[in-house]
Amino acid sequence: MITRVAVANRGEIASRVFATCRRLGIETQALFSDPDADLPYVAEADLASRLPGATPAETYLQGERIVQLVRATGGQAVHPGYGFLSENADFARTVIAGQLVWIGPPPEAIEAMGSKVRAKELMRRAGVPVLEDLTPGSATEADLPLLVKASAGGGGRGMRVVRRLSDLAAEVARASAEAQSAFGDGTVYVEPYVEQSRHVEVQVLCDQHGAGVALGDRDCSLQRRHQKVLEEAPAPGLADETRTAMHEAAVAAARAVGYTNAGTVEFLVDAASGRFFFLEMNTRLQVEHPVTECVTGVDLVAAQIAVAEGRTLDEILPGGVPTPRGHAVEVRLYAEDPAAGWQPTAGRLVTFDVPHETAFEVPAGHGVRLDAGFASGSEVAIHYDAMLAKVIAWAPDRPSALRMLAGALRRARVHGPRTNRDLLVAVLEDRDVLAATMTTGTLEQRLVKEFSDLSPSGDPDLAPFVAAVALAARDAARRTVQRGIPAGWRNVVSQPQRTAFEAEGLDEPVVAEWSPDRGGFRGHDHLRVVSATPTRVVVEEYGVHRRVVEVHVDDTTGEVFLDGGLRQRLRRLPRFVDPADQVASGSLLAPMPGSVVRLHVEAGAPVTAGDPVLVLEAMKMQHTITAPHDGTVTDLPVAVGTQVAAGEVLAVVSTSSTTENRSTDEDRSTSEGEPA
Repeated sequence: MITRVAVANRGEIASRVFATCRRLGIETQALFSDPDADLPYVAEADLASRLPGATPAETYLQGERIVQLVRATGGQAVHPGYGFLSENADFARTVIAGQLVWIGPPPEAIEAMGSKVRAKELMRRAGVPVLEDLTPGSATEADLPLLVKASAGGGGRGMRVVRRLSDLAAEVARASAEAQSAFGDGTVYVEPYVEQSRHVEVQVLCDQHGAGVALGDRDCSLQRRHQKVLEEAPAPGLADETRTAMHEAAVAAARAVGYTNAGTVEFLVDAASGRFFFLEMNTRLQVEHPVTECVTGVDLVAAQIAVAEGRTLDEILPGGVPTPRGHAVEVRLYAEDPAAGWQPTAGRLVTFDVPHETAFEVPAGHGVRLDAGFASGSEVAIHYDAMLAKVIAWAPDRPSALRMLAGALRRARVHGPRTNRDLLVAVLEDRDVLAATMTTGTLEQRLVKEFSDLSPSGDPDLAPFVAAVALAARDAARRTVQRGIPAGWRNVVSQPQRTAFEAEGLDEPVVAEWSPDRGGFRGHDHLRVVSATPTRVVVEEYGVHRRVVEVHVDDTTGEVFLDGGLRQRLRRLPRFVDPADQVASGSLLAPMPGSVVRLHVEAGAPVTAGDPVLVLEAMKMQHTITAPHDGTVTDLPVAVGTQVAAGEVLAVVSTSSTTENRSTDEDRSTSEGEPA
């Protein structure tokens, strides 16, 4: 019997495993890097061990160090979570050699499926349908479009869609370099790209006694840059014969490599013909496993532990494979900014509150489940994946699940780093998603353009006034003297209070003018403040309708977050400009905290608009910083390996030596994000 489990991972998946362990009476051990020391999962564990450092290479990828820490504390078993070393056969061997229980498949199975090139050949021999392999030299115009894929990769890294044969060699080289950086293996391969396709995967569970079953399927078609955005179970719209054949193929794939424990076999389904092809096998627990748990009632983490203890499938599933009940939908809430090219974001979560009924549980009834790795006050570090949480809705039918999930996200309060919350709400209400006609190309071909122009969901006219009133109430509450003076009071009664803000979706600052004695807004005579506190403002419209707005202020950044009847994000502008905020004209500023991984130019080099200057890596993404105009690189204060903060000067491309205020500088850095 397993009595203690260490999770060789972080954040949400560590908390997820710990939740099941607590229910089973199993002690838990967390492993944490320095940036993760204050995350919730560390406090949830019975024991926590520090991995000194910050980057994955220094911490969560140190397999031998992890095993030493687990053994030093009398540990018994290791669960790898997903990502990092979860599909690393050498790490599995290190765990086993350390006389610890490995809660995962045999190293040989990981190795067999770890190389997509080798895996495809194994599947071909096992009779599982696969796509044809091509080589850069053999591909023709008739084969277009093509997909370049990293053999050892996943998560969209090392993948490129090629639509012109002349681009193939360059894209193969880029994919190979990216794969080498992300996985330590630059091997790539080329196959036909099925433009209108569905991405459907099958959850398998195999014991150590030769038995294996398919625990239903999931649709993960809605993707951006091959990263899943929405997952659901069961996969909608599949013909019964296709579903059955896919389940049989998945079990055959697992048996072909002697697989044990939980795993996922992924397939590409041609939307036109209904034919399906093997994509890959994930030899670990998937991010989207909660949707399968919701519709089957099977705790997959508990099943993993039971398999590792040597139990049979008859013991784990005494009633056999459950028939799916209802429908479950999951979205991934990311710290990223869709309006800025989906750039990852970082920083402190001022508020993190998503309405839900359960957390990390297989619920007994329908509702919203939240699997989160962060809480209010948590710091989102630049070193790791940008996912904050998974939000899952389980309902009797698919339309109800989509509506329930959209409603929970709409009511969520997530303040601090920008997130994709509004994008997810729009996705859940999109016509193709509602009709279950989305394909792997839907987001890229149609929705990316639409969602890139997402405007703030709040009222841009009213938001600055509400924020100004709340800030005045906040200032009044902080007074140590003259507490009897009303909030926002002025001794020049003829002049209103003036507060300037930088607002989402607006290029120019907005100025709120209001008269505290009359509770009214200049230019908005139909509005009146009913009551105001530092965290809550009630506004009356036309003397009839009342709007209650929650207000949250980040003292570090000066940003104001509005929720409730009005959702908007503002930043109060100072009355006077600090000279320290002035930078040279043509300065390229870091769009986020990160590390410089490549320089394309040297100081003194001439450049033209759009030329790459350097590459910044942050949160598993690489961002190419380009020249904003023709000129000369007059300053290059960074080198490869330099860690930079958001807003820090990376380079100066100028035609003159004048300086100007950062807030009006039109030559800010431009970047194109790629998976790191």
